[in-house]
Amino acid sequence: MILPVVLYECETWVLTLRKELWLKVFQYKVRRRIFGPKRVEIKGFWRRLRKEELNDLYPSPNIIRVIETRKMRWTVDIARIGV
Repeated sequence: MILPVVLYECETWVLTLRKELWLKVFQYKVRRRIFGPKRVEIKGFWRRLRKEELNDLYPSPNIIRVIETRKMRWTVDIARIGV
């Protein structure tokens, strides 16, 4: 539900390195919020999930790849229209 809101009209965005970094950070923050912390059984404390663990729990495509794919699809659609 969050991804469509974040990616609204992403086809027209100009992605700079700063925006790409912001989107990646946002993606991991949302995943950490959804899955929550992990309890370490031996020592009995809670810790944040690492990126690799989040990717194992929810192997969705990278948000930057999704944006680039949508931009390419949009470009093809515009070229087909002939504008």
